Amino acid sequence: MNLPKTSLPLTPAAAAFLASVEQQRPRVAAFDCDGTLWEGDTGEQFLYWTLERGLLPDAAVRWIQERYRGYRSGKVSEEAICGDMVTVHEGLPISTLEREADEFFAAKFVPAIFPEMRELVARLNEQGCQIWAVSSTNDWVVRAGVRRFGIPEERVLAACVYCNDGIASGRLWRVPTDEDKAVALRSVLQAPLDAAFGNSIHDAAMLSLARQAFAVNPNPDLQRIAQQRGWRVYSPMGTAAHQPEPLPGAPK
Repeated sequence: MNLPKTSLPLTPAAAAFLASVEQQRPRVAAFDCDGTLWEGDTGEQFLYWTLERGLLPDAAVRWIQERYRGYRSGKVSEEAICGDMVTVHEGLPISTLEREADEFFAAKFVPAIFPEMRELVARLNEQGCQIWAVSSTNDWVVRAGVRRFGIPEERVLAACVYCNDGIASGRLWRVPTDEDKAVALRSVLQAPLDAAFGNSIHDAAMLSLARQAFAVNPNPDLQRIAQQRGWRVYSPMGTAAHQPEPLPGAPK
């Protein structure tokens, strides 16, 4: 499969990061998606998208809004809200959700793709690396996103529900977050995980599973873990951590 590559020039830091990964010649690699392959939270934004498009009945809208307020206040766990944001689509045709997810990602997140991460996936694929995408966001959006990287949908491990005759049910199949990211990978891998890439503490278990771990665009919690364990830390081009400090007197 020929993967799309970035046409943007890479900074010396980006080129060095890609070279450091390539030199390891990983045979199996796993990537978190939101915050790792692209900037932003597609799960949250797709929820807003479905609300704005009027795809959900009023009762479902009120329920998910209340659940999300609970999540923001710490009363609902990460795993629970990630599952809720999938099951709330109960009763919708899968074809509709896939179409909406593709339109959503094209409109909102293609510009947010980290160019060097797309380049890295392309180079690893050329080396024959088996690449997996692991995410707690719904699989409709994740598949739409990683399609831009050439990652096949059968190598997507994301939050999903069981389907009945092409209709989304309210019964969860899996929500890969925290330790369950590692569990999901162990269930499908037939060879050791050579490299893993993630940006938050919810990726720590997956990163710990790999021979080489890379904290990409890490949140402060993962940054601390990475420093303690000696994981390589990289801030992609375009992220806040990568931006130069403003000149003295310049507007912020």
